[in-house]
Amino acid sequence: MDRMTDHGAHQRALSSTSGMSRPDPLAGHRTTVIDWRRKMSDHIAYALLVYTALQIFVTIGALKSEGGSLLPYFALVILVVAIIPACRRFESRWNRLTDEQAHDPALAPYYRRDRLGLWALAIGLPFALTALFKGLAIAFA
Repeated sequence: MDRMTDHGAHQRALSSTSGMSRPDPLAGHRTTVIDWRRKMSDHIAYALLVYTALQIFVTIGALKSEGGSLLPYFALVILVVAIIPACRRFESRWNRLTDEQAHDPALAPYYRRDRLGLWALAIGLPFALTALFKGLAIAFA
């Protein structure tokens, strides 16, 4: 990711998916300028919503099956503690881009990599930790 902030090509991307639309007087049509910072911030917000819904769904399922154990509550605390620093790391990485870098189409592979990692974490972490804690409960029961 360090190469992301050092990249030298600073050009606008033509895209119709997201970003700010600006008129291009030379081309005669509107160009869309991608802002990687905003796109990553949006993905983080949506991933946190999905993560929270999954966390509640998975934890409630564990609460019903475990009876009076405190283990599901401990898993819930671990899940909250784990996601916040990870999301901050993703967001700070993209927010430290300059305005020119934030619109650089050459950063697309880095964006895709971080987006994939973010969603894998948001979807996989609730299931992985709940499975780990359920396995520990079975092993020590």
